[in-house]
Amino acid sequence: MADSKNMTSLFNQTCDPVVPSLNPFFVLVYSLVFLVGLLLNGFILKFYIGQAQQQVSSSLMVYLKNLTAADFLLCLSLPLRIAHYGSKSFIIRRLYCSFGASALFLNMYASILFMCYIAANRYLKIVHPSGTHVLQSLRTAHIISMVTWVCLLAPSVTYAIVFFITQKSLTFTPSHCGALFSVSISLFFKILHTLWTIIFLLVFISLVFFYYSTSRRVLQAQC
Repeated sequence: MADSKNMTSLFNQTCDPVVPSLNPFFVLVYSLVFLVGLLLNGFILKFYIGQAQQQVSSSLMVYLKNLTAADFLLCLSLPLRIAHYGSKSFIIRRLYCSFGASALFLNMYASILFMCYIAANRYLKIVHPSGTHVLQSLRTAHIISMVTWVCLLAPSVTYAIVFFITQKSLTFTPSHCGALFSVSISLFFKILHTLWTIIFLLVFISLVFFYYSTSRRVLQAQC
């Protein structure tokens, strides 16, 4: 009987995932990105705040301000990711897998979308310079910016809420977020990843088209 208990205990210890060792490379890289990004984006954001009393003159400036804000918030979400790579704490892993990961993807894809809006704005100004397109108006720029933040924030908040409601109860510190996922959150996470991939591909194709058409028109004008 004692041998059977010992074998069961040994089996459980063997099957439990082993917490990986600290990864100094990722800690160093993300720390450098955090410090440099926070300094540069903080300086630019301070400049925009200082100019807040002046009236915004173009839709391009609206997108630039939102891009700077997204990059700054992205930098603020990096410390939790750094702690995730440099700590074995279960609380840190749970916080990163709930708030940290969703905040990181939220601000990263906000930056990607606003870069696409800036490219589209430049494309319209250079390739179609005659008149002002409706997409270049200040009102449209504010509406697009607001809708973008809402559409990105809604699934991120939903993910965090569902994660805390349905997360698994573990007796060990997981090495990855998937160990904490329930069936429902795993399905939700796969859907989000699919949507993020589609958005990334659409933005990538759009950027190639916008910058190719813009550069081609500039070369034609020079000739």
